[in-house]
Amino acid sequence: MKISVITAVYNNCTTIVDALESALCQSYSDVDLVVIDGGSTDGTLEILYQYSDRLGKLVSGPDSGIYDALNKGIYYSKGDVIGFLHSDDVFENKEVLSKVAAAFRDPNVDAIYGDLVYVRNDDIGGVVRYWKSGTYDKLALSRGWMPPHPTFYVRRAVYERLGGFDTQYLIAADYDLILRFLAVGKIHAFYIPEVLVRMRLGGISNRSLRVMLHKSYEDLCVLRRNHVGGFLALLRKNLSKLPQFWRALLI
Repeated sequence: MKISVITAVYNNCTTIVDALESALCQSYSDVDLVVIDGGSTDGTLEILYQYSDRLGKLVSGPDSGIYDALNKGIYYSKGDVIGFLHSDDVFENKEVLSKVAAAFRDPNVDAIYGDLVYVRNDDIGGVVRYWKSGTYDKLALSRGWMPPHPTFYVRRAVYERLGGFDTQYLIAADYDLILRFLAVGKIHAFYIPEVLVRMRLGGISNRSLRVMLHKSYEDLCVLRRNHVGGFLALLRKNLSKLPQFWRALLI
C-alpha cells in the first residue's frame, strides 16, 4: 500500500527541512512524498531541490492559495491513501505511517485520524494545546466535533468519488472536506488514539481577529452547506478548543 504525503509550502525555509526529514525518516517505506511550492523566493526552493531525488513529485509555481496547492498535490500523488503534512508540522515519531498503513489493511476503513498537539514555534517539544480527537459517532459533527485535518488520511477512491478541496473557501475548505466525507459521503473513519502530528502555532486561521471572524463565518457556511448544523454547532466547535489548553498542562 503506497501512502502519499502532500506538503504545500511557500517561503518557509526555516521549517521545511524538519517537515521533509520527518516524512522521509518514517519506518514505513512505501511513501510518496509530494511537495507543491508556491514559487518561493526565500531559499525554500533551493532546499527542496536538494531533496528532489527523494521526492515523488516536486512542483513549483504560482497557485491560488493553500487549498489550490493541496488539490494539485492530490492530482500528482500516486498513493492508495492520501494525507497531508504542512511545512510547519512534523510527525510525532517514525512509526506514524506504519500505524496508518496497518489501520487501512481493514478494507472497511475509508479514513483514519488521530490526535494532534500544538507546539511552540521555537520549540516543538513545548506543547501548548492537546487536541484529543476521540471516537467518531454520527451525532458528533452536529456537536461541533471534527478530527484534526493534519492527521486525516483517506483512501484515494474517496477523493475520486467525493472530490477535493473547494477553493471558494479561504480558510475552512478542510472543514468542508471533512464534513462532506463523513456527513454526506458517510465514509467509515477509524480512530488511532495517540498523537500523530506536532503542529507549530501561527497558522493562517488565527493570525488576527479579522481572520478568526472570517473563519467562523466560513465554518458556519460549511456546517449549513453539509446539513450538519448551524450556530449552535459552531459555538460548540469553538468552545471545544478550551479543554485542549488544560489538557496540555497535564502532559
